[in-house]
Order: sequence, then C-alpha cells, then structure tokens
Amino acid sequence: MSTGEDRLEQEREIITTAKAMGPLQTIKAYTSLSGPGWLQGAITLGGGSLGGSLYLGVLLGYGSMWLQPMAMILGIVMLAAISYVTLSTGRRPFEAINSEISPVLGWSWLIGTMMANMVWCMPQFALGSGALVQNLFPGMNERFAVAALFLLSTMVIWSYNSGSKGIKIFEVLLKVLVGVVVISFFAVVLRMTFSKEGLPWGEILAGFIPNMNFMGVSPRLESSIAETGQFAEFWRSQIMNPQVATMVTATATAVGINMTFLMPYSLLRKKWDRDFRGLAIFDLSTGLFVPYLLATSCVVIAAASAFHGRPEAGILSPTNEAGEIVKVAGGIQSGVNGLLDARLKAELGDDEFAAKYGSEDNKEALQAARDALPEADRKMAAVLVKRDNQQLAGALETLSGKTVAHVVFGIGVLAMAVSTIIILMLINGFALCEATGADPTSNTFRVGCIIAGLSGAFGSMFLWTGNAKAWLVVPTSMFGAALLPIAYVTFFCMMNSRRLLGKDMPSGANRLKWNVLMVVALCFAITVSLVSIYVTNDFTKQAVGFGALAGILVLSFIFRAKPQSAAAVDSTTSAG
Repeated sequence: MSTGEDRLEQEREIITTAKAMGPLQTIKAYTSLSGPGWLQGAITLGGGSLGGSLYLGVLLGYGSMWLQPMAMILGIVMLAAISYVTLSTGRRPFEAINSEISPVLGWSWLIGTMMANMVWCMPQFALGSGALVQNLFPGMNERFAVAALFLLSTMVIWSYNSGSKGIKIFEVLLKVLVGVVVISFFAVVLRMTFSKEGLPWGEILAGFIPNMNFMGVSPRLESSIAETGQFAEFWRSQIMNPQVATMVTATATAVGINMTFLMPYSLLRKKWDRDFRGLAIFDLSTGLFVPYLLATSCVVIAAASAFHGRPEAGILSPTNEAGEIVKVAGGIQSGVNGLLDARLKAELGDDEFAAKYGSEDNKEALQAARDALPEADRKMAAVLVKRDNQQLAGALETLSGKTVAHVVFGIGVLAMAVSTIIILMLINGFALCEATGADPTSNTFRVGCIIAGLSGAFGSMFLWTGNAKAWLVVPTSMFGAALLPIAYVTFFCMMNSRRLLGKDMPSGANRLKWNVLMVVALCFAITVSLVSIYVTNDFTKQAVGFGALAGILVLSFIFRAKPQSAAAVDSTTSAG
C-alpha cells in the first residue's frame, strides 16, 4: 500500500472512530482533516470580496450586512451538492456531466470556468499591486509589483504539483493567508469599536436581518439627495446604477462558477470517497463560510463607518476636521470631476456642454463651472466618488496612526490577492487538463496555471485604466455572475439523476430537502445573472448575454447524454 493510500485509510479510521465517540470528537476530527474548504475560502476572500464589501459599505451602509452571508449560504448548498455527487460516484464531474447529463452543459461549465479565471485574475493583480504600492511600499514601481505577484504565485503553484507533501504545504499556506486576512480586518474593526466615536453595534447587528428595502437609497444618502433640489433624480441614478452593480458583485463573488469547478477536483485529488461526505460539508461550513463571514463583515463595517454619506476629505474644504491640510489623491479628484461633469451635462445637455467645455482651451472655464455648482451637488460628488484601498486605509489613520493603518490593511489586502491569484491559476490548470484529457501532474497543468496568471497580470496593467483599482472587481464580477446559472443548473440535474447516482441518489424527505434548497439557490443565481446582464444598459451586450444563456439551456436539452446500458450504469454508480 502506498503512502497516499496509508494516509487515506488513516483519515478514514479517524473519522469512523470519532463518530463512534460522539459529535464533539467528530467535529475535532473533521477540523484536523479539513482542506478543500480552505481552498474555497482562499479564492472567495479575494479582490471580489474586498471590492464588493467596500462599495456595499460606501453605498448602503450597515443595511447590507445580510447580503453576502445569504449568498454564501446558497452557494454552499450547491458546492455541497457537487461534493456529494463527486464523493458518491468517484467520477470526475466534467466526464460525468458529458456522459450522463449533457455535453453542452459540461463544456459550457468548463469554458465558463476558464473565462472567469482569466477575467477574475485581473482585479486580484490590481488590488495586490495596489496594496504593495499604496500601503506597504509607497513608491514601488507598479509593474514591478505585478511581476513580483506573478512570480510568487507561480512558485507556490509548483509546490502544489510536487506530490502529497506539496499539497499539504500548499493547504497550510492557504490557511495562514486566510487567517491573516481575517485577523487583519478583525483588528481594524476592533480598533474602531474602542475608538472615541465607537461603532453602532445595534445598527450593525440589525443589518444582518434580510430586508426588502435594499433596492432603495439609504436614508443617509436620501437626505443629501434632497438638498440638491431639481437634480435629485440625477444623483439618485448616480447611486442606484453602481449600487445594483455592487450588489451583483457581492453576491457573484461569494461563490463563482470557477469555485464550483475547484471543489470536486480538490476532493478527488485527496482521494476522498462517500465516507468523507460529512467531512466535506463540515469543511465548507468552517473553512469557507466562517472566514468569509468575518472578513467581509469587517470590511463592510469599516467602509460604512468611514465613508457612507461622508464627503471625501479635501474636496469641499482644503483641511480636515482637525484643521490639517489634506492632499487629495489624483484618482479621487478625477473621479469627483467626472461626477461634476456629468451633473453639468444633465443641466446643459451633451451638445452645449461640449461646445462650452469640450476643447483643451476651456479647461479653466470647466473648472470654474465645477466650482460654481451648488455645494449640495459638490457634496454628493465627494460622497459618491469611488474610493480605493488607499482611502480606506487612510480613513483608519486617526484610529491607529498612519503606519499601523496602512500596514495592517495592506497586509490583509495583499493576502487576499495572493491567495486568490494562486487558486485561480490552480483551477485553470485543472480545467485545461480536463479539456485536453491530460494528467493533472503534467506540464499541461502548469500551462493552464500560467495562462490565467499572465491574463491577470497583463490585464491589470494594460486593460484597466481606471483610477480606483478596487472598482475593477465590479465589471469583472458582473461577467462572472452571468455565467453562474450554468453551474447551478448542471448540479441540480446531477443531484436528480438516477443514472448518475444510482442507489446514492437522495430519496424521500432527504431528496425534498436537497431540492428545495437547490431551487432557492438556482432562482437566486438566475436572478443575479439576469440583473448583471440587464444593467449593462447596452442593447448589444444584453442581446448577446440573454441569447447565450437561452441558447445553452435549449442546446443542453436537445443534446442530452445518450442512455447507457444497465450494466454500464451499474458499473459507474458503484465507483468510489
């Protein structure tokens, strides 16, 4: 028996013995054997989570505390479903979907995963390099920072592919990184709690209760909008469009389509089977949900406290509340100017605005027009400008000092970015191996990893020209949200396929429970997907998005997997 098989049997014995000794010993055993759930946690606690949480706090305040935990719970339902199928059958999901459900769904899932990996890598590099350049090592060359992140991530990926020892080192490293993320942001909130102003914990805890007012403007922003008079609707639209996009981002990054690909393959890599189904679900609940809840909640709290309804310092007055001169970051000033220009266009019309201020010679006149706008309008621009991790760290300086604020926040952001880059590269390696039929230990795996890394590195440097690096997570996450129903529909079909699961298919009340939970999760994912396509406000993109989703569903019904013989079904369902 090989070393890997010895380890597997030892883990099986630990679980069996612990179950016989009661729930507490079972939990203790599950905790010591956890792994794949922490991989999920490492990818979830990335740039998408940070950006989504940051802008939820800015736009919605504490009233949005419930949104991300709910999205994560529904995502865990689907991850638990694919884990159940994988551990019950012992089959690779891509092969099982193509053989038993529909090759259209299988290939759509794989291609969607690879597309999401390459797109989602961009904001991770943007945020990671931002943490290095803005928070930890001011003055560092941005392209050097991106290159350093790429090389570090590639080195870690190589250790993962070096055998069981490398996997163990890899998992320990990810647990450390996830721990750093949680501790960093928890420390920020703890510091804010014991500051002079404190935190309104009653309001914060109330924000965890789901409510139906989330599609409206928060009361604090509504009062500021009312002061703008006849342009109130303009400012309300400036809030609602980014707010909807931010909510889509927050929900899409809880569990993305690429996460659904990672979970089953990490289980197969560990050679777990049906005896480990309870461990897999426990692993998701601890390694994924708990760190996610703590980290994202802390970022929302910090952002809401620092920014919600508050003008960015230095915009309305050259000094802050302490009377100190404030140097406004270039990205913030250009963001404010963009909002003020949009306000002028709403008053004058695009043609008159272009005629008055369109040429380079009219820059001074344009600035004078901005300065002449009512204070209520300038205040709204200062409130709504897109902040970056530099501003969030800067807002904490009064609580802990400049050095501590930037170091603690920077370390948390950097750990988020690095862990997610590593996992996205890892998933892409697995996906390319599945697409080509190559072994996961081959060079094909490494090529797949590098493709995602290079896409993120070059994309963050050359495709994104926005000043707020954190905002890059919003458009990329909306793309990912549009793909998510492909995975959820697929897993729903797998859990209800007797051809695939055979005697392991849930029955009776257990089947009803699974289906109710999956239908709720599926409806949620479809809603988020449709909204993400609709809010593009571009007819061509809407037509392509809606048409692609409808086409995949129709084609998957037409090109269903061919029925197998009874002997073939028996042989596949008895695997594992």
